Amino acid sequence: MNEVPPLIFRQANEADLPILVRLLADDSLSAQREAAALEDLAPYRAAFQEIAADANQFLCVVEDGEETVGTLQLTIIPGLSRRGAKRAQIEAVRVATSHRNRQIGEAMIRWAIAYSRSRGCVLMQLTTDRQRADAHRFYERLGFEATHLGYKLSLS
Repeated sequence: MNEVPPLIFRQANEADLPILVRLLADDSLSAQREAAALEDLAPYRAAFQEIAADANQFLCVVEDGEETVGTLQLTIIPGLSRRGAKRAQIEAVRVATSHRNRQIGEAMIRWAIAYSRSRGCVLMQLTTDRQRADAHRFYERLGFEATHLGYKLSLS
């Protein structure tokens, strides 16, 4: 296995949008629903502004010192259940195709867990498409358990 390169985790800024959208579109499932062309960034820009204004959101850029190699989004969710516990929802985890199989994804998840703990979260949750068998194995290897059945309803 390759050694994990030194990684920098930082909050995204608007200038990061083109590369983040390319990362989101860089797989067979997401390519169908994302638009990586620069002229199609308006809806992403609006979403970014909403995310940036919310203190319970962290849109993360992961760099290896030379380039952006990954992204993820964390949402801190306060709740009444579990005795008023906060939980972290992790979404849109992506590692650049050219940087996969270097333990970067594992480092990203470990960073997200530490960040979530620092924000007082007692639980981290995620969803992943049923077709992503490799992702299922990855998350299970990191200690995640498939404890619930998730449902989604398209509203558009």
